[in-house]
Amino acid sequence: MEANTRWVLLTALAPVAWGANYWVTHAHLPADHPLWGAALRALPAGLLLLALARRRPHGAWWWRSALLGLLNTAVFFVLLYLASQLLPTSAAATVMAASPLTMLLTAWALAGPRPRRAHLAGAVVGLAGVALALAGPGEGIGWAGLAASAAAMLVSSVGYVLAARWREGADPLAATAWQLTAGGLVLLPLAAAVEGPPPPVDAPTLLAFGYTTVIATALAFACWFAGLRHLPAGTVGLLGLLNPLTGVLLGTALDGDAFGPRQGAGLALVVAGILLGRPRAETAVRPAAEPAAESAAGRARPSADRDLDLKST
Repeated sequence: MEANTRWVLLTALAPVAWGANYWVTHAHLPADHPLWGAALRALPAGLLLLALARRRPHGAWWWRSALLGLLNTAVFFVLLYLASQLLPTSAAATVMAASPLTMLLTAWALAGPRPRRAHLAGAVVGLAGVALALAGPGEGIGWAGLAASAAAMLVSSVGYVLAARWREGADPLAATAWQLTAGGLVLLPLAAAVEGPPPPVDAPTLLAFGYTTVIATALAFACWFAGLRHLPAGTVGLLGLLNPLTGVLLGTALDGDAFGPRQGAGLALVVAGILLGRPRAETAVRPAAEPAAESAAGRARPSADRDLDLKST
């Protein structure tokens, strides 16, 4: 029991770090350098995880890492950066909380397996919660930020479907390191060509970049995959709900984001939708089926993209 508690606390660091990253990006990183912001998050973190995993891509994983790195790192991190800058922290966290539901619908559209009625009901309830939380006059909530959030969820969902098909033959932590490194290498010359030299940074901005790279990316992924190896998939999935909750709490407490009964009810519906859409264990012996936004523990290997989207998101 004590060992499980330690693993729960360690794994919980990941969604808390991802949720806090909305506020760090919004409050302390330069708003007009999304390409550099994404590159400086991805490449150093990828190299750190490469040093930890000590594995190189092999065979088809060279081009798979390049493609998934483009989707789940380069494009996703830029869109997530834009969403975090353009939306209030609590709004960005609430919208991105619908990522597991978006993944469920995208997997159905692209891969063909029909979700159960409970899964579809969860998607409807969760998306209704997002709509409720954002309805009405909201200060700072613009269509550009909402579009960036929606595009980020869609891109990462496509990446999830691909990674779910390709998960065999690669350690999840190593595959994440390959994707981060590949995406960072794509972003680096693009940022230099489009945005010019890296943005000037003062001490708070440097600390914010350090947090985003080391804590919210490299350390968070290492903790998350450790949890997937030592805890039941259902426990890890519930811990993932700390991501939007952390973002909403920080946005409300530190930025003064509006959070009244409507926003609270909307967030509660999002959480309820995710819980409703989770698969049920069929027997005590058979491992749980793999959820749309989370790979099962046990014999099934966890998909690296699941975790890139949560952070991420």
